Amino acid sequence: MTILKQMMRKLKNEKIHMTLIDPAAKSPDESAKIAKEAEMAGTDFIMVGGSTDIDERLMDQTVSAIKENTNLKVILFPGSSNMISRHADAIFFMSLLNSSDREFIVGHQVKASKFLSLLGIEKIPMAYLVFSPGMTVGRVGKANLIDSFDRETALSYSLAAQYMGFKLIYFEAGSGAPRPVSEDTISYVKSKINIPLIVGGGIRDPETAMRIALAGADMIVTGSIAEKSNNVYSVLRNIIGKIKSIEIKNSV
Repeated sequence: MTILKQMMRKLKNEKIHMTLIDPAAKSPDESAKIAKEAEMAGTDFIMVGGSTDIDERLMDQTVSAIKENTNLKVILFPGSSNMISRHADAIFFMSLLNSSDREFIVGHQVKASKFLSLLGIEKIPMAYLVFSPGMTVGRVGKANLIDSFDRETALSYSLAAQYMGFKLIYFEAGSGAPRPVSEDTISYVKSKINIPLIVGGGIRDPETAMRIALAGADMIVTGSIAEKSNNVYSVLRNIIGKIKSIEIKNSV
């Protein structure tokens, strides 16, 4: 079964939590330790990547270390065409739709496509939208930031992504953002699309995660909180416990 199908099946019964690990922030061994604690806490998938350019060697080392120490599927979350590892299970083949730079919309994707065709990893088409404040990813990706409360612009991009055939949409406030995308925007967009919505950035406590999930996010991503915590298991267990407690009424 493909990872996308696993996600869709899981979403019929529960929300999904993914832990994002940035190889630029931690050594491969440290990344593996975070992933192991995240697995124990109940995370569903590990994402590896970030907004800074990381070479293939470091990506390989990090993904391999995680695979050796956990039973979780690893999904690449690349910031450029160099951030690919043959050891991963899948890649979010993503387009930063609100970038002002063609490279982040389709350029890096073109550069990586032939290499990816040789690898046995799953490609999951995903639309990536960066909201204010954007943080590093907004700057590096030259994003025309969507205001967190501008639900009409968010909806226009999201519907365009759905009509173009993307399988997932990701709302990103930026790693380390002081707050996530507004719940009103999430709720409004989710009510008008029929593909899964991922939300990340600015989610650092159980209460925020719960509000974002209740607003309509199908998948919640946390990253910085795990990287900075001395007790990854405890921090993530509280967040994951909250979102997993939500009763699913209308599955995607």
